[in-house]
Amino acid sequence: MSEIMTVGIDLAKSVFQLHGVDERGVVKLRKRVRRAELLRTVAQLPTCTIGLEACSASQYWSRQFTRLGHQVPLMSPQFVKPYVKSQKNDQADAEAICEAVQRPNMRFVLPKSLEQQDLQCAHRVRQGLVSERTALINRMRGLLAEYGLVIARRPATVRREVPQLLGDARNELTPVMRELIADLHEHFVQIEQRIARVEDLIDRLGSTQEIVTRLRTVPGIGRLTATALFAAVGDAKAFRNGRQMAACLGLIPRQDSSGGRSRLLGITKRGDKYLRFLLVHGARCIATLATRKPSEANGWINGVLERRGKQRAYLAQANKMARVAWAVMTSGQNYRLPATV
Repeated sequence: MSEIMTVGIDLAKSVFQLHGVDERGVVKLRKRVRRAELLRTVAQLPTCTIGLEACSASQYWSRQFTRLGHQVPLMSPQFVKPYVKSQKNDQADAEAICEAVQRPNMRFVLPKSLEQQDLQCAHRVRQGLVSERTALINRMRGLLAEYGLVIARRPATVRREVPQLLGDARNELTPVMRELIADLHEHFVQIEQRIARVEDLIDRLGSTQEIVTRLRTVPGIGRLTATALFAAVGDAKAFRNGRQMAACLGLIPRQDSSGGRSRLLGITKRGDKYLRFLLVHGARCIATLATRKPSEANGWINGVLERRGKQRAYLAQANKMARVAWAVMTSGQNYRLPATV
């Protein structure tokens, strides 16, 4: 045990597989432990590097092992998969993790603080409630269409028009259908109230973070995007430049180059889909405002809109916002408008 330098742990719910090697790569540990025994087993190991895949509960175990004095880098599963030998099983996975964490050029996942996890969990709850609200709206619209009543799908429209339809005795809604729609609309109102409460919680959590306050000075980044960026990225200095952070968020072109010939495709769509969604929506607002109020400051985005079309312009603006966000997060300064000549 005293010779172990690197350990790979395949995380699970109940049973965990450990694989440890010494500095020459000779296997010194192969062990399968239950959840209740894991911390005690790791505490008996000498101070070493413990590799983990970034997955559910990996941030928790990373904090626990770090408190025991170990170095605990996290890796994306897509970078560990190439090191799995032959068929997949717990032992092969633990061995692959142990092998991958020793690679000098391996890319690691940034650890999260408890404040970041709180914010990210709040965003996940809000995201689920918004999806539930969308499903409920579509359900009401589909049922009303069967009785010749068509409404728009925006939440504000549903909030305004459904009570009017229920109170209109001239339409063809039957008493049974009125009762069903009223029940669905009551559920819709409850979901909207829960979304508002979660957004208030996100505001309160974000107001305590100085980085979030600075991010909100960037055009196109509001309270949701700023808090989501802080929750996902935390310390932006882990990225060498803004392009690296934009690449981590999947906002750069995907390459399919060979033989010295460069071929660029659509964006990679790597990283946090929810965060990319927020950035693109913020970019859409900036592009829309730029077309309505042309100015020298809006010349770049209007030029992209004219040359490449709306969708590419939205993505280009989202990429630019990610780079600006990196500069704001690493410089410790608020966003400043570019000087005009």
